[in-house]
Amino acid sequence: MTFPLSRRAAPFLLSSALVLSAGVGRGAAQDVRAPQPAAPATAGAPTAPASTTPASTTPAPAVPVAGTQPGANLRGLWIDAFGPGLKTRAQVAQTVADAERMGVNTLFVQAIRRADCLCLKASVPTVTDADLEKNFDPLRVITTLAHARGMRVIAWASVTGVGNTAAPNTDPAHVLRRHGAGAGVNSWLARRPDGSWQEGRDTWLDAGIPAAAEYMTQAVLSIVRNYPVDGVQLDRIRYPDGDVWGYDPKTLARYRAETGRAGTPAPSDPVWAAWKRQQVTNLVRRITLESKALRPELWVSAATITYQTAPRAGDLTGFRRTRTYGDVLQDWPEWMRAGLIDLNVLMNYKRDGLPDQAQWFDGWNAFALSVRDRPDGARAAVAAGTAMYLNDPAVTAAQARRSVQTGMGWVGYSYRTPTAGVYGQRESAAQGLKAVQAVLSAPGMPLERPLRWTDEAPTVRGLLGRVTGAATPGHRTVQAVQGGQVVAEALTDALGYYGFAALPAGKTEVRVSGQRWTDTIPERGVVRLPDLLIRDAPPVPALPPRP
Repeated sequence: MTFPLSRRAAPFLLSSALVLSAGVGRGAAQDVRAPQPAAPATAGAPTAPASTTPASTTPAPAVPVAGTQPGANLRGLWIDAFGPGLKTRAQVAQTVADAERMGVNTLFVQAIRRADCLCLKASVPTVTDADLEKNFDPLRVITTLAHARGMRVIAWASVTGVGNTAAPNTDPAHVLRRHGAGAGVNSWLARRPDGSWQEGRDTWLDAGIPAAAEYMTQAVLSIVRNYPVDGVQLDRIRYPDGDVWGYDPKTLARYRAETGRAGTPAPSDPVWAAWKRQQVTNLVRRITLESKALRPELWVSAATITYQTAPRAGDLTGFRRTRTYGDVLQDWPEWMRAGLIDLNVLMNYKRDGLPDQAQWFDGWNAFALSVRDRPDGARAAVAAGTAMYLNDPAVTAAQARRSVQTGMGWVGYSYRTPTAGVYGQRESAAQGLKAVQAVLSAPGMPLERPLRWTDEAPTVRGLLGRVTGAATPGHRTVQAVQGGQVVAEALTDALGYYGFAALPAGKTEVRVSGQRWTDTIPERGVVRLPDLLIRDAPPVPALPPRP
């Protein structure tokens, strides 16, 4: 459904209370949304906010009115819940009004924050926040108000990031109360080799633990079922920083069973890293196909990591040498190629005034655009997510313009901290929003005039199935055959689920562990195959030695 867009030339009325109340949500690790005054610095995204100027002041060509690539007309804002903005009816009404005046067409609204929700109808408990208005459903109200003004709403969900020791959820039903550090064999936490589990103040679930992966999947699906959002965004869909995670005994037992390898792998073991990376991809696949089975038109997005130097455009080998692939274990080029995400929003958090960072910013944009094509002829949408909170308005505008000129969309982080001055408490949020709107809506800039983002999601069909009956259902190769040719391969996850998204409609045969099943992928929708029962042949005992 399409709604008309409008923008009134009126001053921002946002309360000056929207300054940094407990720290900006996303920090140096580029997707850190924990309420801390500062996150540990990395070379990829410094955290000490300071006003900077663009690396180049050469006037750029005017931004075209309409884009021709998927997502090119996306103009968005992340709306976080680490301070005011979503916690009362008045705040939500003000947020939507400010976004409309600013001229954006999409709100990325924090829904699942840390295994809890800014909503009332999710499978995870509601956030325990004294500032949250009683009996108030922020996600439902902001979706209703935004749709009435022609804006899309993407529900942003932290997937593996589930806790922060500085602001724990106190609901007895919270996952960390039942499956946290003290739950023994029932713990679902990502752990280091020594058993430790905290990353700074943050707590993460391990995507390699089957029950944890199922919990994460159902949390996102509860949003898809119960709210008329236009999409979901998977955030923290990865392992924590450091490349030393996954050492829960249950995860190690699965790894040994599925790969046949013995002992405890070293963090540098490439087979171990590849197996863990596959657990993340399996989780993305399951969430996407289950979501599309419910609502084929839904946009599935991921907020992805872009640490430090970018690979050259088209250089997948170079990408596999990045921290994105080798450290936090995201293979987002494969997610785009396989149709597992419709929209990749790069967390491209750089500051142009610092050495090399403008080049890093443009390089990651170029690389993402170069790997967006899919084998079915479709293209994933790509948007640059920029760190408004680390930059002054001129830098934000320069980065946004460079991005949209390449055919990308643009998303700013965040509404609550729109400038380095707001983040550093040198100006009010209302002042920051007014300043950033002024430069973004200037002639030739991305918000010069309202744009509609009405693209259809690239993935609207797929196939989903499951194998059962084996003691180890995971890590089995599944082939999809069309016209007598193998057109795609995937691996089963820990629970035996498999699936395909970027395949043409039509008759498709699935082959896995000696079983075959043929069904038809529809033009629209996800066909769910019956469970395939597999039986692994027992090992043949060795003959006794001759006397």
